[in-house]
Amino acid sequence: MVLALETSCDETAVAICDATGRVLASEISSQIELHRPYGGVVPELASRNHLLHLQPLVHAALVHAGLELKDMEAFAATAGPGLVSSLLMGNTTAKSLALCHGKPFLAVNHLEGHLLSPFIGDPHGVRPCIALIVSGGHTMLLRLRGPGNYEVLGRTRDDAAGEAFDKAAKMLGLPYPGGPQMDKIARQGNREAFTFPRSMLRSGDDAFSFSGLKTSLLYLLPQLEGGVEAHLADLCASFQEAIVEVLVEKTMKAARRHRQNLITVSGGVCCNSRLREIFTKRCQQDGVELRLAAPQHTTDNAAMIAFAAAMQWRAGKYSPLTTDVNPNLAL
Repeated sequence: MVLALETSCDETAVAICDATGRVLASEISSQIELHRPYGGVVPELASRNHLLHLQPLVHAALVHAGLELKDMEAFAATAGPGLVSSLLMGNTTAKSLALCHGKPFLAVNHLEGHLLSPFIGDPHGVRPCIALIVSGGHTMLLRLRGPGNYEVLGRTRDDAAGEAFDKAAKMLGLPYPGGPQMDKIARQGNREAFTFPRSMLRSGDDAFSFSGLKTSLLYLLPQLEGGVEAHLADLCASFQEAIVEVLVEKTMKAARRHRQNLITVSGGVCCNSRLREIFTKRCQQDGVELRLAAPQHTTDNAAMIAFAAAMQWRAGKYSPLTTDVNPNLAL
């Protein structure tokens, strides 16, 4: 049994996983309402609230799983990337639990948690694939050969896709968090109403760029007749389509080039309804298997951290208690 803590940003989460990767409990406390008045995450508020919620969430997870702390064989926590003040909350707590109970500690890369999350509950386990991680802070394509064996094929050169969604939503006057708001409004809009750039779509590599897309929206808004409100649904739909097309096309090209018949998609933007719809259609057309992370495992959660920790546990990989957090931890 592994108990894992996730506090990389503004979600406080605790989960318990067994050695096979089966999630026995997963608890999350969201801070969205706390940070909404500021239009984004305030690090000081986030870390203080992690401190308030960690102990109750650990207790709730143990009750849900019908277990006690003494039943745990290891304790894990996210080591990075993320906000350093937030990372320290979960990391220090997990180390303390490991020290008190004389059990191993496992430091987990937040991105590895996202990368492996589509395989949670898969009876076949982690399999080779082309993987797309797409979230507020990261957009990257990887070749996954097995647990702990990853090759980064390409990443964004500027804004991540989720960051582009959130910044665009702010320009449009939508409340925080903006990405889900844009997705909801876009369903009523015309995806061809406005032409936005598909940056690096035919660059010949696996890199991404979304800053130009954001800038094009900024320049367009003052030119709109009747103001933003009159075109809001069409703007959301057209902007969203530009991001989705680039993400899907570059992922499909990478799968063909590396002759992979399995594609996985994870991260917060994986919840976007249009992204899931287009990926499903394209993979069906091309005869490629698609595994999308379950909605509850797309945003920051401890289940994916516990699952990644279980893979480490099975491989006999543990972390010294001197392992530090790293806000810029690379995969």
